Amino acid sequence: MSLDDRNYSEKRDFIRMQVQTKAIMEHAGQQYPALCLDLSSTGMQLEVNAKLAVGERVRVLIPSEHSALKGLEADTEVVRIGENANGNQTLGLAIISMR
Repeated sequence: MSLDDRNYSEKRDFIRMQVQTKAIMEHAGQQYPALCLDLSSTGMQLEVNAKLAVGERVRVLIPSEHSALKGLEADTEVVRIGENANGNQTLGLAIISMR
C-alpha cells in the first residue's frame, strides 16, 4: 500500500474502535451469536455464521459486562459483506437507530 493510499484510507468521518466483543444478531425471528469486530458512531462490523444480503436489516445486541451499564441495542442495515475462510460472513452494518 502506498503512502497516499494509507493516508486516504485513514481519513474517516468517525473513529472506528476495535472491540472484539461478543454480540447477538437478530434476523427474521432468529438469534445468531456474533463477534463485533469494530464499532463507530455510525456503524459496526460483525462476524457471524449466517447468510445475509446487502440491504437486509438486523438488530444487534451487545450485552454489558457491568450490571450498572446498559448494553448496546441497535437496528442496522447490511451495507457490505465479506466471507472468511471458515465460512462466516463479515458484515459491514450501518446503524439506523439505537434503542
